[in-house]
Amino acid sequence: MEKAILYIHGKNGSYMEVEQYRKNCMGFDMIGIDYQDDVPWVVQDQIRAAYDKACEKYNHIYIIANSIGAYFAMYTLQTCDIEKAFFISPVLDMERLILDMMEWADVSEKELCEKEEIITDFGEKLSWAYLCFVRANPITWNIPTEILYAGNDTLISRQTVDMFVSSHHAALTVMENGEHWFHTDEQIAFLNSWMKRVIC
Repeated sequence: MEKAILYIHGKNGSYMEVEQYRKNCMGFDMIGIDYQDDVPWVVQDQIRAAYDKACEKYNHIYIIANSIGAYFAMYTLQTCDIEKAFFISPVLDMERLILDMMEWADVSEKELCEKEEIITDFGEKLSWAYLCFVRANPITWNIPTEILYAGNDTLISRQTVDMFVSSHHAALTVMENGEHWFHTDEQIAFLNSWMKRVIC
């Protein structure tokens, strides 16, 4: 087997999710990356180790990444030899997402700097260190990318996705009545159809 797909899951996800995509990716070996942390400066080591190991065996490496897994993938693998990326409900602009969550929680940069960490009413932890890291580590992403986005995504704005697509080598497919987490039978069927179409 010459081709492999690395799968990078989203928050609270599992590397075992790769199994549900196997039937869509005939001709590829599927490798789920088992990471436990939620910050890029830790997760990068696990993603890079999986990539380096795959390179020893495969000539062509692709990635599928879900939600924040897309940000982790772009940060870690931006200088690597990736044939193509397939992103599902991706976090494409982490700074924008953090600033949006700060606005939703009515938290200023000054307040977050002073407190360092704030737990929001909607369960997300805001971190000054994380925001500073994102700003200090901009991403240059030149990998051909296919994006599946949900029209009812309440986490990632359509504007953010459109801006990314217009400035990168990326193609966009939108399920207008989809949600950030593709989980209903209709949404999963749409995702599977998209994946079979773009992975060839």
